[in-house]
Amino acid sequence: MKRIAGIDWKRAAGCAGAVAVLLIAATVAIWPQRRLGYSCGHDFDFHLLNWFEVLDSWKRGLFYPHWALSPNYGAGEPRFVFYPPVTWMLGAALRLRTGWYFVPTDLAWILLAGTGLATWALARKLVPEGAATLAGCAAVFSGYSLFTAYERSAFGELTGGFWIPLALLLILRDRKPAAGVLGRAFDGSAFPLAVVMAGAWLSDVPLGVMASYLLAAAALAVAVMRRSWAPALRAAAGAIVGIGLACFYLVPATWEQKWVDVPQATNDPGSRIEASWMFARHSDPALELHDAVLLKVSIIGASMLAVTFAGLAATWLRGRVKEKRDWWILISIFPFAILFLQLPISVLVWNVLPKLRFLQFPWRWFLLLEAPMGIFFAAALWPARLWRKIVIGTVCAAAFTGAALLANHIFLQPCEPEDSISGMQEAYKAGTGFDGTDEYEPPDADDSQVPTGLPGACLVRQPTTQLAAPQPDINPDWDPAQHTCEATYLSTWAAPEHLRVLADTPSAGFFVLKLRTYPAWTVTVNGRTMHQYDKREDGLMAVPVPQGAVDVEIRWTTTPDVIAGRWLSGIALLFAAALGLYEYKRSESHPR
Repeated sequence: MKRIAGIDWKRAAGCAGAVAVLLIAATVAIWPQRRLGYSCGHDFDFHLLNWFEVLDSWKRGLFYPHWALSPNYGAGEPRFVFYPPVTWMLGAALRLRTGWYFVPTDLAWILLAGTGLATWALARKLVPEGAATLAGCAAVFSGYSLFTAYERSAFGELTGGFWIPLALLLILRDRKPAAGVLGRAFDGSAFPLAVVMAGAWLSDVPLGVMASYLLAAAALAVAVMRRSWAPALRAAAGAIVGIGLACFYLVPATWEQKWVDVPQATNDPGSRIEASWMFARHSDPALELHDAVLLKVSIIGASMLAVTFAGLAATWLRGRVKEKRDWWILISIFPFAILFLQLPISVLVWNVLPKLRFLQFPWRWFLLLEAPMGIFFAAALWPARLWRKIVIGTVCAAAFTGAALLANHIFLQPCEPEDSISGMQEAYKAGTGFDGTDEYEPPDADDSQVPTGLPGACLVRQPTTQLAAPQPDINPDWDPAQHTCEATYLSTWAAPEHLRVLADTPSAGFFVLKLRTYPAWTVTVNGRTMHQYDKREDGLMAVPVPQGAVDVEIRWTTTPDVIAGRWLSGIALLFAAALGLYEYKRSESHPR
């Protein structure tokens, strides 16, 4: 019997088989790294240090850290205020169940599996079950997903392969076509859409920007095609509640940008939109490495666009878009819009739309092409006869396996000893610290001026005293023999985000602390709140101290913007609960 106890067991078995195939596909995609060694991609060091820092904070009782201790050679930076929490929490959580060696590949596997499953969920609304599974596999092995996993190690962006197809599915879904506007808008899709939007923003800021523009454009297009305000109303509710849920992160990350040098993220010559048009080349030697990566990703993007356009043409010519034409039309717009954004002719759009330039690279939009490419690829190839399905499935499986091996050969970044997990662990445990992140430095400071090897506190006569002689292209080294400190003292982290220095000073002066200035720090000297002197070129904190016994305490405080963000997230959580309950009751009283 097909149905037992109201369950379509044949359909359930088909879904279970598809999920198994997609999990195997993700395993094959990441197996070369798992077997031969992880890739030290462009962002690998950044993420690995995040996981070290977060796990250490958890062990010391702080669940949501704000300050990373190791950057700037122990002087720290507020990276957890500005970098979204999903990937640094996931990476640290994975370490609780496995060794550090496997954390990067395990995380990449989870995100690639999510890409395949989300694309499959979207595709099965348009194509047969087998074709939907093939579409999910194609998304997993798309050039951009493998490039992101192998060469870039951009785990935050890799989450987009999961969030974007789900956003499209939820905005397009129309479960009650006969209902009124409210019934069609809140048909069980608005609440999960809010969760998806919150997830996108909490995973990666450029992804959040792209997801927001995608949601607005898709909702408007579907509303016009269906001649109904329901998709726009659903998108508005999902976006508002979703962004509200993420406000505990977004409000501080937005408000506190004036406390750091965030513009460096987009002002660097290689990070400007105009420097990264498809197949662009530059005569500036400083952009040589940038152009090499741009050429690689341009070839990937051109290949994905070619497959998508070919699949789109074949799908339409074979008449496979007779049902759900609004879905097909919307997905067909993707390759044209993404190609347009890769060309100089689109510069006005980049300049006019708010925060769009924050993406830095136009080719980030190829992330949104993974699911449409997979769907058109599968729709064009999937045959009716069983033997042809077996042949196509076998050929595709071989091709996808070859793609993973090729990605390992072309994209994988070998690790220098100091950048490997063992090398980073050794440096982290030794407390020598690491380079800082330029956009998280104080506005009038320079990370390259922070000396290495500093003591916890250095007693000086003037707050601007230079502690080490500058060195070209590298951070200067502090040495006691330089006699830049009248005396030095140890500093101890009494608790997470609570630094303390106990000293007996021979004279009044200033403690230059091995700690970067930041307005969230509250400094007390012998119980009295003091002003932070933040005019040093290296951005280190200088605190006035008297002669004699000194007790300096520096504590992280909850600033008003953080309180506001938490309140907004709390209110949004109540709205989300009400929205979910409302949609659940409607689905119970009006079954499909």
